[in-house]
Amino acid sequence: MPIVKSTDGTELYVKDWGSGRPVVLIHGWPLNADSWEAQSLALARGGYRVVSYDRRGFGRSGQPWEGYDYDRMADDLSSVINALGLRDASLVGFSMGGGEVARYMSRHGGERVAQSALISSVAPYMLKSDDNADGVPGEVLDSMKAGIENDRAAFFTEFFKDFYGAGTPGGGVSEALRHWAWSMAMMASPKATLDCVDAFGRTDMRGDMAAFTVPTLVVHGTGDATVPIDPSGRQAAKLAPQAELREYDGAPHGLTATHADQLNKDLLAFLKG
Repeated sequence: MPIVKSTDGTELYVKDWGSGRPVVLIHGWPLNADSWEAQSLALARGGYRVVSYDRRGFGRSGQPWEGYDYDRMADDLSSVINALGLRDASLVGFSMGGGEVARYMSRHGGERVAQSALISSVAPYMLKSDDNADGVPGEVLDSMKAGIENDRAAFFTEFFKDFYGAGTPGGGVSEALRHWAWSMAMMASPKATLDCVDAFGRTDMRGDMAAFTVPTLVVHGTGDATVPIDPSGRQAAKLAPQAELREYDGAPHGLTATHADQLNKDLLAFLKG
């Protein structure tokens, strides 16, 4: 698999599967490109060139000490697109990855992009504030960081239960899959893991949403306990000019796994549309 160097020299691990019009998959926190397994297989088999990469600090990419803000990470996405010569691409961001899509659309003018999709995305704004009453309190983010600092392995063992909706009617995956996700989380730099909590939790991307001048699919679960649907998916659909919202009833945050068949079907239909 190729290694792409970002503009600051950080090496980004890239998977490049299949052929056809390109689809770029940007993973969520604290995972890596492997988390797109079900979608990568379905899209490549469906006639698309599927590109996924490990965010800086995660998976097999370089682990610099700094650079875990959305401007820098949008520039990393631009480096991948340019290095692989992608054109008319569809950008698909899951969870934190939706922030990269939003910032790329505004910072890089949506260059070489024909479609976009936000899946369980944090965009446009996660943090609770006077003008974002449905957001997540800052104390919750601080508690997450404290848990990671205290015992990262134990924190993520519990975190992935809510992530995949364990014990809920619309969620649940095997213990083996949760352990697989845990192993991805433990590959990451602890510094990147901590810094990205602030990036996805405190970055206001409401001003970026007007840059979504291409058809945009927004998918979010109504049972998402990790990224609540009201300040994220529903707001994104209101603010992005060409957005279509699909709500998955009762689905948890990690619907790429719990609702893989439904998501794959919806993505393929959207890409063909």
